[in-house]
Amino acid sequence: MSVTKEKKQGLIKDFATGKADTGSVDVQCAILTERVRNLTAHLNDNAHDTQAKRGLIALVSRRRKLLRYLESNDSQRYRDLIKKLGIRK
Repeated sequence: MSVTKEKKQGLIKDFATGKADTGSVDVQCAILTERVRNLTAHLNDNAHDTQAKRGLIALVSRRRKLLRYLESNDSQRYRDLIKKLGIRK
């Protein structure tokens, strides 16, 4: 359910805004999106796992807050990010 180290490094490389960037909103949203996808796949097989459902809701909420922050500060970057991540808004 968690993101592997190699996958996380790939996401950081793809979404980083600078050379040493590991914590920008883009990178954080990309990592959260990967975790959401993993948890969604887990919940498709284990529908009664209530702790996983609770964790999924928390991850989606955290991602939504980050995206709201990005939208209020840089709307073009926000639109590019949601298009690149493949999430709807």
